[in-house]
Amino acid sequence: GSSIMPGKVNPVIPEAVAMAAAQIIGFDSAITIAAQSGNFQLNVMLPLIANNLISATRLAARAARALGEQAIGRFTVRRAHVAEQLSRNPVIATALNPLVGYDKATSIAKRAYAEGRSVLDVAIEETDLSREVLERVLDPEALTRGGLPQWGPAK
Repeated sequence: GSSIMPGKVNPVIPEAVAMAAAQIIGFDSAITIAAQSGNFQLNVMLPLIANNLISATRLAARAARALGEQAIGRFTVRRAHVAEQLSRNPVIATALNPLVGYDKATSIAKRAYAEGRSVLDVAIEETDLSREVLERVLDPEALTRGGLPQWGPAK
Protein backbone atom coordinates (compact mmCIF):
# COMPACT_ATOMS: atom_id res chain seq x y z
CA GLY A 1 0.00 0.00 0.00
CA SER A 2 0.90 3.63 -0.30
CA SER A 3 2.98 5.20 2.46
CA ILE A 4 0.50 8.10 2.54
CA MET A 5 -2.41 5.87 3.48
CA PRO A 6 -3.63 6.69 6.98
CA GLY A 7 -3.34 3.80 9.41
CA LYS A 8 -1.11 1.80 7.08
CA VAL A 9 1.09 -0.79 8.75
CA ASN A 10 4.59 -1.13 7.35
CA PRO A 11 4.85 -4.60 5.76
CA VAL A 12 8.65 -4.77 5.96
CA ILE A 13 8.76 -8.05 7.93
CA PRO A 14 6.47 -10.04 5.59
CA GLU A 15 8.37 -8.57 2.62
CA ALA A 16 11.68 -9.64 4.16
CA VAL A 17 10.30 -13.14 4.72
CA ALA A 18 9.21 -13.29 1.07
CA MET A 19 12.75 -12.31 0.02
CA ALA A 20 14.21 -14.95 2.33
CA ALA A 21 11.89 -17.54 0.78
CA ALA A 22 13.11 -16.58 -2.70
CA GLN A 23 16.72 -16.92 -1.55
CA ILE A 24 15.99 -20.31 0.03
CA ILE A 25 14.50 -21.48 -3.27
CA GLY A 26 17.76 -20.40 -4.90
CA PHE A 27 19.76 -22.39 -2.34
CA ASP A 28 17.56 -25.41 -3.03
CA SER A 29 18.08 -25.11 -6.79
CA ALA A 30 21.86 -24.93 -6.34
CA ILE A 31 21.75 -27.96 -4.03
CA THR A 32 19.71 -29.90 -6.60
CA ILE A 33 22.15 -29.12 -9.41
CA ALA A 34 25.14 -29.93 -7.21
CA ALA A 35 23.60 -33.22 -6.11
CA GLN A 36 23.17 -34.23 -9.75
CA SER A 37 26.87 -33.70 -10.37
CA GLY A 38 28.07 -36.69 -8.39
CA ASN A 39 29.85 -39.51 -10.18
CA PHE A 40 30.41 -42.97 -8.77
CA GLN A 41 29.64 -42.11 -5.15
CA LEU A 42 31.93 -39.09 -5.36
CA ASN A 43 30.60 -35.58 -5.53
CA VAL A 44 33.09 -32.76 -5.66
CA MET A 45 30.25 -30.32 -4.98
CA LEU A 46 29.57 -31.55 -1.44
CA PRO A 47 30.99 -28.32 0.03
CA LEU A 48 28.48 -26.29 -2.01
CA ILE A 49 25.67 -28.60 -0.89
CA ALA A 50 26.67 -28.31 2.76
CA ASN A 51 27.14 -24.54 2.60
CA ASN A 52 23.80 -23.92 0.89
CA LEU A 53 21.95 -26.31 3.17
CA ILE A 54 23.34 -24.62 6.28
CA SER A 55 22.72 -21.14 4.83
CA ALA A 56 19.14 -22.02 3.87
CA THR A 57 18.45 -23.45 7.32
CA ARG A 58 19.88 -20.40 9.11
CA LEU A 59 18.02 -17.98 6.85
CA ALA A 60 14.72 -19.85 7.30
CA ALA A 61 15.19 -19.85 11.08
CA ARG A 62 15.94 -16.11 11.19
CA ALA A 63 13.00 -15.30 8.92
CA ALA A 64 10.62 -17.45 10.96
CA ARG A 65 11.84 -15.89 14.20
CA ALA A 66 11.42 -12.34 12.83
CA LEU A 67 7.96 -13.12 11.49
CA GLY A 68 6.90 -14.67 14.77
CA GLU A 69 8.34 -12.04 17.09
CA GLN A 70 7.90 -8.85 15.08
CA ALA A 71 4.72 -9.55 13.14
CA ILE A 72 2.51 -12.48 14.13
CA GLY A 73 3.43 -12.28 17.82
CA ARG A 74 2.08 -8.74 17.94
CA PHE A 75 -1.34 -9.65 16.59
CA THR A 76 -4.23 -9.11 18.96
CA VAL A 77 -7.56 -10.83 18.60
CA ARG A 78 -10.61 -8.70 19.17
CA ARG A 79 -12.76 -11.58 20.37
CA ALA A 80 -15.98 -9.57 20.66
CA HIS A 81 -15.57 -8.28 17.10
CA VAL A 82 -14.80 -11.76 15.75
CA ALA A 83 -17.83 -13.22 17.56
CA GLU A 84 -20.07 -10.48 16.18
CA GLN A 85 -18.83 -10.99 12.63
CA LEU A 86 -19.28 -14.76 12.91
CA SER A 87 -22.83 -14.36 14.18
CA ARG A 88 -23.68 -12.25 11.12
CA ASN A 89 -22.00 -14.49 8.57
CA PRO A 90 -24.71 -16.07 6.40
CA VAL A 91 -22.67 -19.25 5.95
CA ILE A 92 -23.58 -20.48 9.44
CA ALA A 93 -27.21 -20.65 8.32
CA THR A 94 -26.17 -23.80 6.45
CA ALA A 95 -26.29 -25.60 9.79
CA LEU A 96 -30.05 -24.97 9.83
CA ASN A 97 -30.67 -27.04 6.67
CA PRO A 98 -31.45 -30.34 8.43
CA LEU A 99 -33.86 -28.60 10.82
CA VAL A 100 -35.74 -26.11 8.64
CA GLY A 101 -34.85 -27.11 5.09
CA TYR A 102 -32.72 -25.46 2.45
CA ASP A 103 -35.25 -22.83 1.35
CA LYS A 104 -35.94 -21.59 4.88
CA ALA A 105 -32.25 -21.57 5.81
CA THR A 106 -31.53 -19.57 2.65
CA SER A 107 -34.28 -17.11 3.50
CA ILE A 108 -32.88 -16.66 7.01
CA ALA A 109 -29.35 -16.13 5.69
CA LYS A 110 -30.47 -13.57 3.10
CA ARG A 111 -32.58 -11.63 5.58
CA ALA A 112 -29.83 -11.59 8.23
CA TYR A 113 -27.35 -10.33 5.64
CA ALA A 114 -29.71 -7.70 4.21
CA GLU A 115 -30.59 -6.37 7.66
CA GLY A 116 -27.07 -6.62 9.11
CA ARG A 117 -28.35 -8.84 11.91
CA SER A 118 -27.19 -12.10 13.40
CA VAL A 119 -28.40 -15.35 11.87
CA LEU A 120 -29.48 -16.43 15.36
CA ASP A 121 -31.79 -13.44 15.86
CA VAL A 122 -33.46 -13.90 12.48
CA ALA A 123 -33.77 -17.67 13.00
CA ILE A 124 -35.49 -17.08 16.35
CA GLU A 125 -38.05 -14.90 14.58
CA GLU A 126 -38.58 -17.17 11.57
CA THR A 127 -38.59 -20.65 13.13
CA ASP A 128 -40.31 -22.47 15.95
CA LEU A 129 -36.97 -23.63 17.35
CA SER A 130 -35.98 -22.53 20.83
CA ARG A 131 -33.11 -20.12 21.42
CA GLU A 132 -31.28 -22.93 23.26
CA VAL A 133 -31.43 -25.27 20.26
CA LEU A 134 -30.53 -22.51 17.80
CA GLU A 135 -27.55 -21.40 19.89
CA ARG A 136 -26.23 -24.97 19.88
CA VAL A 137 -26.85 -25.48 16.16
CA LEU A 138 -25.34 -22.13 15.15
CA ASP A 139 -22.33 -22.26 17.49
CA PRO A 140 -19.34 -21.55 15.19
CA GLU A 141 -16.91 -23.48 17.38
CA ALA A 142 -19.14 -26.55 17.38
CA LEU A 143 -19.48 -26.30 13.60
CA THR A 144 -15.71 -26.63 13.21
CA ARG A 145 -15.52 -29.88 15.17
CA GLY A 146 -17.16 -32.06 12.54
CA GLY A 147 -19.26 -35.08 13.30
CA LEU A 148 -23.00 -35.20 13.62
CA PRO A 149 -24.67 -32.24 15.32
CA GLN A 150 -26.57 -32.72 18.55
CA TRP A 151 -29.88 -30.88 18.28
CA GLY A 152 -31.73 -32.34 21.22
CA PRO A 153 -32.00 -30.85 24.70
CA ALA A 154 -28.78 -30.13 26.56
CA LYS A 155 -27.45 -33.05 28.56
